[in-house]
Amino acid sequence: MKHFLVSLCLIGTFLHASAQCTVRASEFQLEGDYLIGGLFDIHHANGPAYHARPALTDCASKDFISSSYRRFQVMRFSVEEINNSTNLLPNVSLGYEIFDHCTDLQNFPGILKLISVNGSIQPWDEPYNSLSKLIAVVGTYTSTETRTVAPLFMMNLIPMISYGAASSIFSRKQNYPSFLRTVQSNKDVIEVIVNILQHFKWRWVAFLNIDDDYGNDGRDLFIKMIKDTKICLAYTKGLHYDTDYSSIFRQIRAQKIGVIIVFAAEWTAKALIKSAIQLNITNKVWIAGDAWSLNKELPKEKGIKSIGTVLGVAEPVVAIPGFSDFVHSAKSQNHCENAEQQNFCNYVCNCSSLNASDVIGADPSFSFSVYSAVYAIAHALHNTLQCGAGRCNGNITVHPHMVLEELKKSNFSLLDRRIEFDENGDPKHGSYSIVFWNHRGDAEEVGFNDFRPSLHFFINSSKIHWHTEKVPTSLCSKECHIGYKKKYHGIHKCCFDCEICPKRTYVNSTEDPYKCIPCKGTEWSAVGSTSCSLRVVEYIPFTDSGAILIMAGTWALVGLALAMSVLFAINYNTPVVRSAGGPMCFLILGCLSLCSLSVFFYFGTPTISFCILRFLPFILFYTVCLACFVVRSFQIVCIFKITAKFPQVHSWWKKCHGQWLVITVAFVIQALLLVISYSYAPPNPYNETVWYPDKIILGCGINLKTSSGSVVLLLCLCCLCFIFSYMGKDLPKNYNEAKAITFCLLLLILTWIIFATVYVLYRGKYIPTLNALAVLSSLYSFLLFYFLPKCYIIIFQSYKNTQQYFQGLIQNYTKTISQ
Repeated sequence: MKHFLVSLCLIGTFLHASAQCTVRASEFQLEGDYLIGGLFDIHHANGPAYHARPALTDCASKDFISSSYRRFQVMRFSVEEINNSTNLLPNVSLGYEIFDHCTDLQNFPGILKLISVNGSIQPWDEPYNSLSKLIAVVGTYTSTETRTVAPLFMMNLIPMISYGAASSIFSRKQNYPSFLRTVQSNKDVIEVIVNILQHFKWRWVAFLNIDDDYGNDGRDLFIKMIKDTKICLAYTKGLHYDTDYSSIFRQIRAQKIGVIIVFAAEWTAKALIKSAIQLNITNKVWIAGDAWSLNKELPKEKGIKSIGTVLGVAEPVVAIPGFSDFVHSAKSQNHCENAEQQNFCNYVCNCSSLNASDVIGADPSFSFSVYSAVYAIAHALHNTLQCGAGRCNGNITVHPHMVLEELKKSNFSLLDRRIEFDENGDPKHGSYSIVFWNHRGDAEEVGFNDFRPSLHFFINSSKIHWHTEKVPTSLCSKECHIGYKKKYHGIHKCCFDCEICPKRTYVNSTEDPYKCIPCKGTEWSAVGSTSCSLRVVEYIPFTDSGAILIMAGTWALVGLALAMSVLFAINYNTPVVRSAGGPMCFLILGCLSLCSLSVFFYFGTPTISFCILRFLPFILFYTVCLACFVVRSFQIVCIFKITAKFPQVHSWWKKCHGQWLVITVAFVIQALLLVISYSYAPPNPYNETVWYPDKIILGCGINLKTSSGSVVLLLCLCCLCFIFSYMGKDLPKNYNEAKAITFCLLLLILTWIIFATVYVLYRGKYIPTLNALAVLSSLYSFLLFYFLPKCYIIIFQSYKNTQQYFQGLIQNYTKTISQ
């Protein structure tokens, strides 16, 4: 029952307001054939009003908004201009009824008056029968006001053209089917702000917005739009009538934020800027939204220069011809002189002290939006009435939804600007100016941002006089030097530490500045690189001078071995040849020649076959050579030392052909070991990438585990040969085969120790050359120091190559032992 009584009281209040609307309306009302509604917040209620009982809102007692009063006058001028036109709506007059919409939620009397018929509202009646002369509404200004009253117009598809409601929610046609606007949506304004931030490379910003539909929508769009950019929202706060500004600025100071975006209505922005001056907030960059960037009072506020630099986004100011004359004429009539005597809140402006210059010089923001909204309605009505040739069709009954359909098709030029709506009721064409509050207290245009038909952004930075000597910065962390990756520090992507990328990695700052990317195996990079370079591939070609010399030495070895074989064959039955091994000499010389095959495969691009042939011939046939020298060393010791003491051993050795048995066993074992190891893990081409970061050394890799058997066998043969040859170190001077073998072995061991040492310290491209040289040295050691002396005796000292000479040596040695 209580709620019912309150409702009755509210209805009574609304009807009382409607009854008072018959009072002379001065500037707020004009009779005409068709009625346009106007909703302007000439006054603004700063903060909610609390009532113990239903009561009318007294708008005249609220804060006067000069810029809104200017827009109010623009609508009046537009209607008068259209009525005086002979081309647009000929012989048809437009009227208006304008209300001072001073609060977001408590201004329904004017709305109810607009949609009522004969002072009453009958929502249950047929829609077309319950409509007033109203064909469209211009307004309201704020998004919250619009969201509150729009449903009352949407239900009967009454066109509502807003000149200031920029929230993106109104683009939803399922909720606001008859809503259109001549102002750009918040999305476009935020896009310009983001473009400004990116242009000056400001990364660390605060976003302060009015805590209503307009401000919260702008904040959400801003967060969404900077998601894939380098901009970070360091701090955000919704502003209302009792905001604690000192707390806000403490947070901004603590986080060292240099750029503050203020996305709020002018009355909220005024309170914020004045608080900043009082709290001595200095050296900041302020970015104003389009709602207050052209404010005339704040740029002249005392102490405004101390807060820093103010940039803003604003609708381009369009001079409306004839408007100044209209305002002078309207103010001379002094409609509001007796406003105090009028009791109806939305017909009172308390503007008697306001002269024409004050109105003309007020903030021009959204004035052209009002002007184009009225003209859009007039053009739509013109088309609905099928006007042309100086007359309109008076037989057509105009309904709001008919005007709405024509409004959607709007396409005309007004003061060199195209007026056209898209499918969401938003302007198809538009641009924004970028302004700077200069030292004279004016908003000076320094750039622009065109949206449609093409996007074009420009700022003339030279026109901006910063509060610092150069463009201010606003960063959480300074940008890393080239070659450094970013490491997150905190929750924001703009806050990071810098770490240099190690060698063999690089950082791509455009794709992922937070990761050091490893180079490919064929690439390299130094410490702190931004890209990888291809490694230089190195190997020893056959045309290398060192390779040519070694291969020439190899062919010389083969030639010497062949020549010695011929010489030994000619002198086969001489004591020197027989003491050197007889038929075994040809086996050794043949194996030395076969071993030399390995040398040729140390050059050129390594392949699997090259890698196998690089090692197999040498290991296999050098095993035979060493086995021959083991046998030969044993025979020498046996003849001079063992035969006298152990004659049975010598007879068994000769009877069983011990020397060939040992050689054959060694060859077979080595062959089996090589077959097994190469079947399991053959030598493969190998790229050395560790020692030289900028090079790839092509070589052959050996599996040491599988190849260890072959190496151990070679070492065993070498040790046995060295033991037997060392035992014969005191044999006759001119018949000391053991000493020659010992020297060859020492040279062999020294060669491979030198190679192993170099291999440990150096892994360059010349390793194959050194390896080939070590192989060749191993072959030459036996050829030169074992066989060459025999050849010398045969050729130059033939007297030593006689049976008598050798028997004399043996007899002398035997006498020495017996003594």
